[in-house]
Amino acid sequence: MKALRAARMERCIGCHSCSLACSRQVHHFLSWNRAGIRIASAGGLSTGFEAKVCLACHPAPCAEACPSGALVQRRDGGVMQKKSLCVRCGLCAEACPVDAIYLDSENNPYVCIHCGQCVAFCPHNCLEMADLSPREKDGEADHD
Repeated sequence: MKALRAARMERCIGCHSCSLACSRQVHHFLSWNRAGIRIASAGGLSTGFEAKVCLACHPAPCAEACPSGALVQRRDGGVMQKKSLCVRCGLCAEACPVDAIYLDSENNPYVCIHCGQCVAFCPHNCLEMADLSPREKDGEADHD
């Protein structure tokens, strides 16, 4: 399985093109707040950007916490999202070890589904789709 990785964030200029691409291409809405990838700044206005993105956990704590089955564990890691089943309880966001699930103002969750739609829209090649390592597939990924 391939998973989205923010492999070269030192190149990021904080343009949010990836978030807007996800929002538009995947969720059919244009908003930074409705995307599976978010960019945050740890260093001010021009440096220290970090991508808030799903690590493709296996087992996925968000799927385990979901009472309605709206988030379902993918075979190799990460989750599939069934928005029609979501009860908007927010338990998935609370369970995520890396704060990768964003809840909008109506408590709708947005999480990366590792589709790769955002990769082509990053002007500085910060993102990539990479094969999960055997360690990651076995659920031993670092969550720091």
